[in-house]
Amino acid sequence: MATESAGVDLVSVVTLLGAAVVAVPVFKRIGLGSVLGYLAAGLAIGPFGLGVFSDPMAILHVAELGVVMFLFIIGLEMEPSKLWAMRRDIFGLGLAQVLVCVAVLSLVGFALGYPYAGSLIAGAGFTLTSTAIVMQMLQERGDIAAPKGQRIVSVLLLEDLAIVPLLALVAFLAPGGEEVTLADRLLGVGIGLGAIAALVVAGIYLLNPMFRLLAASRAREVMTAAALLVVLGSALWLQLGGLSAAMGAFLAGVLLSESTFRHQLEADVEPFRGILLGLFFLAVGMALDLSVIADNWGLVAVSVAAFMVLKSAVIYGVARLMGAPHPEALERMVLMAQGGEFAFVLYSAALAVGLLSLDENAILNAIIIVSMALTPVMVMLHDRFKPAAVVSLDGMEAPDGQTASVLIIGFGRFGQIASQPLLARKCPITIIDDDPEMIRAAETFGFKVWFGDGTRLDILQAAGAGSARAVVIATDRREVTTRIAKLVRDAFPNAAILARAFDREHALELIREGVDHQMREVFHSALALGSEVLEVLGVDPDEIAEIAEGVRRRDAERLALQMTGDIYSGTSLLLGNAEHTARPAS
Repeated sequence: MATESAGVDLVSVVTLLGAAVVAVPVFKRIGLGSVLGYLAAGLAIGPFGLGVFSDPMAILHVAELGVVMFLFIIGLEMEPSKLWAMRRDIFGLGLAQVLVCVAVLSLVGFALGYPYAGSLIAGAGFTLTSTAIVMQMLQERGDIAAPKGQRIVSVLLLEDLAIVPLLALVAFLAPGGEEVTLADRLLGVGIGLGAIAALVVAGIYLLNPMFRLLAASRAREVMTAAALLVVLGSALWLQLGGLSAAMGAFLAGVLLSESTFRHQLEADVEPFRGILLGLFFLAVGMALDLSVIADNWGLVAVSVAAFMVLKSAVIYGVARLMGAPHPEALERMVLMAQGGEFAFVLYSAALAVGLLSLDENAILNAIIIVSMALTPVMVMLHDRFKPAAVVSLDGMEAPDGQTASVLIIGFGRFGQIASQPLLARKCPITIIDDDPEMIRAAETFGFKVWFGDGTRLDILQAAGAGSARAVVIATDRREVTTRIAKLVRDAFPNAAILARAFDREHALELIREGVDHQMREVFHSALALGSEVLEVLGVDPDEIAEIAEGVRRRDAERLALQMTGDIYSGTSLLLGNAEHTARPAS
């Protein structure tokens, strides 16, 4: 019997991992993102797919630990001073968005003919955005640390806090809930505040000494166990105090954000966070009850559309009233238009006290899950069709009739270094770039950089490409570099073209386009570092120079062979034919 049970568990684990490993890369490859991949995989293996799992809610309750750990890691990135600086966004922007959303979204239930109590709970549940989805997308987009990302995080934090008064609202609206006394309510608030205060005291006076003691034992697995204990223990403590587990983990992260063990904790928790968060999205996909949607498809479709449109309008309106520019307000609206995982908690509480029926709870859960599944698609469409950002060009000068021996296109980290020998030799050069911020920064250091798009023929002509002896293409995007190389080769055949290559494959591509000289951006620096290593090992300097020259020669030979198709074009290194072996000096 034990063997059979173990076998069933192993099949479940393998199925979960296999579904994620297959679906997520496919969805990311086609541009739909990892979240939608997890949701689709969960739907495929859930009760309404292959039927491997029959109780997705049980998995969902475990997988919610992924959200808890995610907020712990976010807390590690926020020192108390940073959190204090966000207080206006949390209690200003966040509170305004929550209050207006609850008021407006409750109207959906009223319009559909539901009782005021059920309508209020339904609207309040949809107000609570999915922390897991939004944080995952902010991380994938690299926006968590950006000011616009921090404002979204502020709203999410306020929404996590809002679950407490919303659960109290459920108790008040329940049949007989009016009998709850003011003293009982104050007691609940006091317990919550006391739980927070106790966690803060423990974080200040106990956590760092505990980790110092454990670090002295040099038992890595104990440090990992302690990290998990802190995360889950903090979550449990605030949950017992009537607050959300995610808020407890976040506070624990904030308290440890200035600890010397911060990076160790993040490294220990990160693998568990990633796996459990993926499991959470899988479970949400499994929980989508297709029979409920089929039986109530009209109601679900109307409700999803109404909730998402109204919530989007509120988010955009509040963002604009709070001073956010149109692009930021639009992006925030798209990211936060869905319901979230805390709605499941709120609706379950309402079901338990009789405010919602079983059918209503199932329909509301389906509405939340459908909205969560639509979010990655909405973000993808937003990114694809959003208008180009309007950049201030104040103080920018376009090249007009420039003449110089060398034209440099792109003045990032590569172009800046490439220009130094030319400037030292006082060669006449013209530099163009299409990044106004880079141009302004260059001016502060005494560089004259003209504003211009190197992919436009008229700009190249105005910048003097027709009279230049050499054109240096130093842009940081391979497709842009290749496009400019083609344009210069066709329009200005007398100019020598020297280009920055992203990697070996790009170098071959540039050679085929007729570039006179290409330079892989890491080749010589990596070779120089390897030579430094040989010097540290005591190898004779003359031998080091000979070895480096041999590597350069063989690399050039391999490039020539790849151009003729004699060896596979994807080959990057063939080290087996090395002619030298480094020997320590005697």
